[in-house]
Amino acid sequence: MKIPYTKLKYQRELDAYKLLAGKVPVPQMLDYWSGDSECPGAFLLSELKGKPLTTDVSSEVAFQVGILHAQMHAVCPPVGQETTSIENEFSNWLNFIESKFLDFAVDVKEIIETELYEKSMNKFSELKQQLPAPVGPSFIHMDFRPANIIVDGKKVSGVIDFESVRFGSIDIDFTKLYRDFLSVNDSFYQAYQDGYRTIKPLLDLKKVLLFYQFLDAFNSIGWCRRRGLEKNAAFLEENLVILKKIVNG
Repeated sequence: MKIPYTKLKYQRELDAYKLLAGKVPVPQMLDYWSGDSECPGAFLLSELKGKPLTTDVSSEVAFQVGILHAQMHAVCPPVGQETTSIENEFSNWLNFIESKFLDFAVDVKEIIETELYEKSMNKFSELKQQLPAPVGPSFIHMDFRPANIIVDGKKVSGVIDFESVRFGSIDIDFTKLYRDFLSVNDSFYQAYQDGYRTIKPLLDLKKVLLFYQFLDAFNSIGWCRRRGLEKNAAFLEENLVILKKIVNG
């Protein structure tokens, strides 16, 4: 059973399961409840056999992760069908990215040194100007990381957790997977790219990773303040290290 964090996330995830069924390996939606004044809703889902992805796997698993990711990115906004809760941000992509950055900046400013904050604001503008044109519109997970990728032995079973999905540019969607999995092993990185390209072309990740690594670290610091600094202390420290490394060159 899955209980989403908010009503909007409930509706977004419900629409995602309907859209991805038969196109991407995901749990089957067995039933759902639209919630009440105290609960945003709940899903009854079939089980994906296996456990979350770790770095203790073969390159073949990384190859399959690439296929899975490309299958998801091959899903486009429905034609002639309203998807009320999955926002299509593609036509206004850079403004969407900047709005998220500035939204989290309010929180980040409260917990990091003034000098680091000011450098971060300047770094955002600098790196943003170097981005290539957006690629899409595609279905993007926005939280595609090992915890949401289920692996059963040597086989990737599928992907879960669609509370943050959008239609947008695929370049944002590689960051967390690279941070937690692909960067650990060159053979993973190569196998993943090979798998992805069996489904669709892959952009030059070197041109986008630095900006989105910076963005993810900065926004994650803001997220930690919103969700609780004490209980997310380790995650906060990890992202401070990444942010300082990028900002200071």
